[in-house]
Amino acid sequence: MNRRLTLAGSVVGAMTVALDGTVLTVARPTLQHDLGASLAQAQWTGTGYLVAVASLLVAAGRLGDRYGHQRLFGIGMTGFGLTSAAIGVAPGIGWVIGLRVVQGVFGALLQPATLGMLRASYPPQGLRMPIALRTSAIGVAAAAGPLLGGVLAAGPGWRAVFFLNVAPALLLGVLALSTPDPHTPRRVAFDVPGALLLSVALACLTHTLVALPRASWAVAATGLAAAVVLVRHERRTAGPLLPPGVVGRRPVAAALGVLVAASAALNGAVFVGAYLLQDTFGLTAAQAGLRALPLAAAMVLAAPAAAVLLRRAGSRPVTGTAAAVLAAGILVLREASGTPALCAGFALAGAGFGTVMVAATHVVVRWAPAESAGVAGGLQQTAMNVGPVLGVAGATALTTVGGHPAALLVLAVTAGVAVPIGLLLPKRSELAIKPDHPQDRAPLPARP
Repeated sequence: MNRRLTLAGSVVGAMTVALDGTVLTVARPTLQHDLGASLAQAQWTGTGYLVAVASLLVAAGRLGDRYGHQRLFGIGMTGFGLTSAAIGVAPGIGWVIGLRVVQGVFGALLQPATLGMLRASYPPQGLRMPIALRTSAIGVAAAAGPLLGGVLAAGPGWRAVFFLNVAPALLLGVLALSTPDPHTPRRVAFDVPGALLLSVALACLTHTLVALPRASWAVAATGLAAAVVLVRHERRTAGPLLPPGVVGRRPVAAALGVLVAASAALNGAVFVGAYLLQDTFGLTAAQAGLRALPLAAAMVLAAPAAAVLLRRAGSRPVTGTAAAVLAAGILVLREASGTPALCAGFALAGAGFGTVMVAATHVVVRWAPAESAGVAGGLQQTAMNVGPVLGVAGATALTTVGGHPAALLVLAVTAGVAVPIGLLLPKRSELAIKPDHPQDRAPLPARP
């Protein structure tokens, strides 16, 4: 695909996955009622998908490095659309859960590819705005998802939620598979033992966090053991799944840490905020959703602004300032006593998070060698999956122990942790990665 189609595929692919999650959250109670499912079974329609995605993202990214990101994107989008259609006609809750796990596998294939395709198609100095547009699309999905989910569940029913993304997913998937890939796949090694060990470790971690406080310690211990063996294996193997050129680079590791901290803080705050608005302020779900709209709107607007700020100031000051704005927004929510303060808090949180996401993602993608762009994309997506699970799990425990104010205070501190981590990022975005791809050798603009 050419650059415009690549950008469109990356944006629509990211938006499709984000929209799938947000609309289902609202429609899940209707699904549970219509299928006669228990609460635990209804939750597994989300948990099964999340565990499958989180455990396979990095391995899927490495497959993209080996066989081509466009090919993996096409397979992932086509499979995602077909399984969505299958879920829409599923006869029972067991089928829905099983198909959601399969859908998670295809989601894992396409998500790293949305970033890998950008890395392969754009020179490093041209990545800011494509990443910003991709982030804005995710913000649009976050805003539109609950509304669409509510309308569809109340009207044609929960099955319509899954038919929503069938057409765009199949269209883009078939287009990607039928269009010649201009970028030659690199015959990089694929570390099968490493992929299996990492998948087990991430699956156990995700399941443990989702199941808190009733998590199985046997599952947690299995994940820890797999992680220990993985580290030992990666140090000894000749072709590691996690190349030192990616995980060994300080900017990449710092950016991933920032993404985990920021996404945990934001998603935890949104989780607490939903209960705060309805339990403390006595609002309906619809009224609460309207109060939270400034978060998504600010995120959409902040993303392209972040691209400009990165070009002018660099990733270190932009990320640190944005993380502080995110923390401030959460603190405003903690002290809010009326609608203006609530909207201001959500707007600050959305602006801060949207900027952090663009800046940190830009560092991960730009500093990763071109032959490991899929691994970098997989790590970025893993951070963006593990962070929210960690944030919601922590927020649930904190709310139970200390109430909403205590939970929001700790979440604000969590966002603040991203500020010192951000000091490990490059001082200026022009200090790009070492040229290791023909497109990376384009001269960078000089700046005073």
